[in-house]
Amino acid sequence: MEINTAIVAGTGKSGISATKLLVNHGVKVYLFDENKDRDIEAIKEKTGDSELVQIELGELGEDALSSSQLMVISPGIPVDAPFTDVVRNAGIPIWSEIELAYHYGKGKIAAITGTNGKTTTTALVGEIVRAHNAKTIVVGNIGIPYTELCDTTDDDSDTVAEISSFQLETVIDFHPNVSAILNLTPDHLNRHYTFENYGNVKFSITKNQTMDDVTVLNYDDEHTRAMGEKAKDHCHVVYFSRLEKPAGGVYVEDGDIILEDGDKKINVLAIKDLKLMGAHNVENVLAAVGISYYMGVPVDVIRDVATSFKAVAHRIEYVDTIDGVAYYNDSKGTNPDAAIKGIQAMVAPTFLIGGGYDKGSEYDEWIEAFDGKVKWLVLIGQTAQKIADCAKRHGFNSIIFEENLQDAVAYCHENAVDGDAVLLSPACASWGQFDNYEQRGDMFKEYVRSYKE
Repeated sequence: MEINTAIVAGTGKSGISATKLLVNHGVKVYLFDENKDRDIEAIKEKTGDSELVQIELGELGEDALSSSQLMVISPGIPVDAPFTDVVRNAGIPIWSEIELAYHYGKGKIAAITGTNGKTTTTALVGEIVRAHNAKTIVVGNIGIPYTELCDTTDDDSDTVAEISSFQLETVIDFHPNVSAILNLTPDHLNRHYTFENYGNVKFSITKNQTMDDVTVLNYDDEHTRAMGEKAKDHCHVVYFSRLEKPAGGVYVEDGDIILEDGDKKINVLAIKDLKLMGAHNVENVLAAVGISYYMGVPVDVIRDVATSFKAVAHRIEYVDTIDGVAYYNDSKGTNPDAAIKGIQAMVAPTFLIGGGYDKGSEYDEWIEAFDGKVKWLVLIGQTAQKIADCAKRHGFNSIIFEENLQDAVAYCHENAVDGDAVLLSPACASWGQFDNYEQRGDMFKEYVRSYKE
């Protein structure tokens, strides 16, 4: 498809990157934002004030609707936002920025999605693949828009991409060589409405794959295991499992990670040699082994990188020990299932800081996972009362409400004693009090370190 004129919806990081990519290819862009109060001069500065960019605020003009071949929608904008109906009625296809980057990018692609573990797995796969091929980019939901780097790729490049459900909603031709769905638990139901819709969106990462391609799926998750039954009709399915030994998959045996490929049974690495903590990280490594192997990385490279890899920022990240109290930043625990992994990794009596933006989640399983480890539950944000009510229904009453994260850290510092741990693992999104989970985690670390003498 030849693109001469396009609409880009959203003036955030994703929208600006998509705009710059299109402009680099000589495309006229109508850069649109529903918020009519946006600072036009600030937007122009971000885009380089190109004559190919026309900024439209509030509503789309007729010129944009009559001349554009497509609209690129930023992942933060719902696909059922009112203005999208206007665009569809004008006969304009709607692309995700992942779709746009795929249109211009080259080389092989590993695309990783799932409810939890995406960032750690993507970062690990990125390091493994880059150790084998210097022409590797790591992009997507991990923090760098694919559109920002796709023009740097060539036929020998490898792209490792973390893909969110928001980005998959508007995928058309996107075709990874290796895809992965790590797990599936209810999340973003305020956006996708039902768990079935959410699962279908995640599964669409495989829709353009063929029998020459691989999808790596979690055998221990009933939903992703069932996806394998559907996927095997159009692509090669490889399961990973921490608990079972799926034939032709990646699994644990006698403390080692084993990979089966045809009649080959390969001992990849010993779990005891990993620096990542927690059972969930064993699952992330299992997935990464499968993804990397089918991206063509030799086993010795996979072993060397995986055993030296440390936790990514904001995912059960050790911050500091102050007065005998260890502080951990798990701001990436943005839903109950992710937060369960956080608390399961704790071995000390724990002050748990939770709460935030309400994505429509339920918290029963999270509360049940406390398993005697949580000494105090310190709640902040929009969901504080909802979580507290849930905790009380499960017989947990050691609950404190604080106004904000800084006050929550202060309470923990004043009340935790030598041998305790403090864990920020909110089980909720950061919106409302923070721009994103990274900012929330960074502020947590800053507040913690302010007590360091």
